[in-house]
Amino acid sequence: MSLTSVGAICEHTVPNEKALRTSDESFDGKGDVETATVDADSDSEEGVLSNERDIATHIISVDDDSSLNPWTFRAFFIGLGLSTFGGVLAEIYYFKPQTVLVSLMFLAVVSYILGVFMETVIPRRGLLRYLNPGPFNKKENAFVVIMASASANSALGTEVLAVQRLYYNITPNAGASVFLLFSSQLLGYGIGGMMRSILLYPSKMLYPGVLPLLSMFDALYEGGMTARKKLRAFYIVFTAIFFWELFPEWIFPLLTGLSIMCLAAPNNAAVSRVFGGTNGNEGLGLLSICFDWQYISPGVNPMTIPLKAQVSNLLGYLLCMVVFVAVYYNNIWKAQNFPFLSQLLFYENGTQYNQTLILNSNYEVDPTLLAEQGVPYYSSTWIVYLLSSNLASSPNALAATFTHLLLWNWDDMRFAWSWMSLSSIKKTCANFDWKFWRADGMRTQDVDDEDIDPHYKQMLKYPDAPNSWYFVVFLVAFVIALVVLYKTDSTLPWWGFLISLLLATVSILFFCALAAITGLMFIIQPFVQMIGGYLHRGLPVANMYFVLYGYNTVSQAYILLRDLKIAQYAKLPPRAAFTAQILGTLLGAVLNYIMMNSIIDNQREILLSVQGTNIWSGQQPQMYNSQAIAWGGLSQELFSAGQIYQWVPLAYVLGLFIPVPFWVIHRYWPRLRADYLYTPIIAYYIGWLCVGINSANLSYFAVAFLSQWWLRTRYPRWFAKYNYIVGAALDGGTQVMVFILSFAVQGAGGTSHLFTTWWGANQGGNYDHCLMLN
Repeated sequence: MSLTSVGAICEHTVPNEKALRTSDESFDGKGDVETATVDADSDSEEGVLSNERDIATHIISVDDDSSLNPWTFRAFFIGLGLSTFGGVLAEIYYFKPQTVLVSLMFLAVVSYILGVFMETVIPRRGLLRYLNPGPFNKKENAFVVIMASASANSALGTEVLAVQRLYYNITPNAGASVFLLFSSQLLGYGIGGMMRSILLYPSKMLYPGVLPLLSMFDALYEGGMTARKKLRAFYIVFTAIFFWELFPEWIFPLLTGLSIMCLAAPNNAAVSRVFGGTNGNEGLGLLSICFDWQYISPGVNPMTIPLKAQVSNLLGYLLCMVVFVAVYYNNIWKAQNFPFLSQLLFYENGTQYNQTLILNSNYEVDPTLLAEQGVPYYSSTWIVYLLSSNLASSPNALAATFTHLLLWNWDDMRFAWSWMSLSSIKKTCANFDWKFWRADGMRTQDVDDEDIDPHYKQMLKYPDAPNSWYFVVFLVAFVIALVVLYKTDSTLPWWGFLISLLLATVSILFFCALAAITGLMFIIQPFVQMIGGYLHRGLPVANMYFVLYGYNTVSQAYILLRDLKIAQYAKLPPRAAFTAQILGTLLGAVLNYIMMNSIIDNQREILLSVQGTNIWSGQQPQMYNSQAIAWGGLSQELFSAGQIYQWVPLAYVLGLFIPVPFWVIHRYWPRLRADYLYTPIIAYYIGWLCVGINSANLSYFAVAFLSQWWLRTRYPRWFAKYNYIVGAALDGGTQVMVFILSFAVQGAGGTSHLFTTWWGANQGGNYDHCLMLN
């Protein structure tokens, strides 16, 4: 299996894709369930898109109209407006019982509507013609989406600040807090930007999650009968799902997870743990059928993820249920003393642990106080999550990811790190333009080279945002971070900060490459917390800051690269994309901070409770805090050799060997198709169901296999034309309705107005009628 990470960190060159060596010829080998019977270029109904280049050139248009101008008043006006909206909405979603991301589809649909509205109502005569230079175009739309996308992410820095307010009664200075957010958000941009030639330009770096968005753009802005048909399909699906979501989200919430087992045995605790799943931390949701697209596609649209990744995902999901049930009912790690699913720390008797009773005035763990209180315990399913993270390289997807990429892609990974050779470093320094403000950005590349990615080839006509720009962003963010660390009494020393950035840089190369190819971005937070815990023992606050810069930097680099891929597919000039990302990120950070304080002021008691409500939940700050206490304050007492959770760090070592048997099997028995398994994904998803609403998994996989297997192999022409546009419509319509309901009836703007209690809206308990457990 080839997870190719190619290129070199250099200013003006991109590797020739003929140099990319893969360990298998195709995903569609003879006898495979995805076999294409004819060439994908054929008009035949049988032509299957079999690789990344086919998908990128057949699903979305390669053509570019260089006359389209993204630098318009309305692009900035709508972009800043939607960035404000997205930054607020993202922080609201952060405090929800199920983490939901602000969809790119939603931002694109709203920006398109507003753009067409301004095009229609603003006169094109006199001075107003500068405000309305012509029809709202695709590049303006992409500019707006990228700006709003950069803003519409809840900054991890607000998690640090929220934990300090909720659990330490610390309210940091507002100015220092905002600069903390600026630095933590921009460091990843600087590092990721300097890796564009590796993680962005090659065709292998597909970023499948953005394909529905670009398919929608083509339908909205290209003429012809095909485009009109796609646009008609988009409007029909968008309208249908918009009105449908009113039922599962408000009127008939039982549709979030229809469970026959829960209805048959509503008072059975075991049934609730295994089959329940419509409420936060209720159960595993086995056999539940979900009709709410918000939860079927909470962050990753199942219609976009490649089939290989879905197969591995499904195997991990099935193993997760088996392992969770086995651990709990065999009382491993005293599992039955604690809730089945939880992210909090507990005393041995099952009551919630009071961390303030073990900390001194400097927020360090006091051994005497710890001896009085005793060490805390985790819910056992959460420990499984930590184990699978380290095994897999998923949330920590580190061990198996490193081994997997090195085994299957050794030549490509060696080429990716060729920039570290002495000759390459000398060449980079010699060509580096320190007067970055004077860089013309034009790249020297052979435009007639057939092996360059077709979309990237079109971008060569535009001035680039050179590496020097991204280096300056990194340098400014680096200096601000060091100042903030010492001004806010973070207890994280300068050398710990440097180690966190080094760890982030290595992780960006591996995990962003995996995400670019599979569409699945893994969370490396648990692993970073483990490293920080052993480096800074007894310092939980230092651990939070170490994770902020070691983990959030990776997440931000991925967001930058994903959005730059949108720009590459939409042919948005690189400097316009750079401007949009920086503006959106800075504005979003300020809005995140304001909304975080508002929500904590008004919902503090709910955020501190174990389960929260159906509207608000503190699960994410609870997670972050408990991990900081466990790893930052008590790593020696909980995770070292001979302690109760010793296998959590040891799992990282074991994870290094997980991919090896599959690689050996494929090398000597290729017909067994062991290359079809992504071992990091399988290992990560063994801990997948540890938190949130789990009733949508059966529906998720049903949609995924319907799209990526049945439609793609049986009806490839329909798949190429409509799969991604339908996915875009489902995401867009859902999030528009969810936003309206959040403020209208669910309390985001004040008092909530739940629908009247009836059989389909069990407001006093779990919506699926499973037993409510303590």
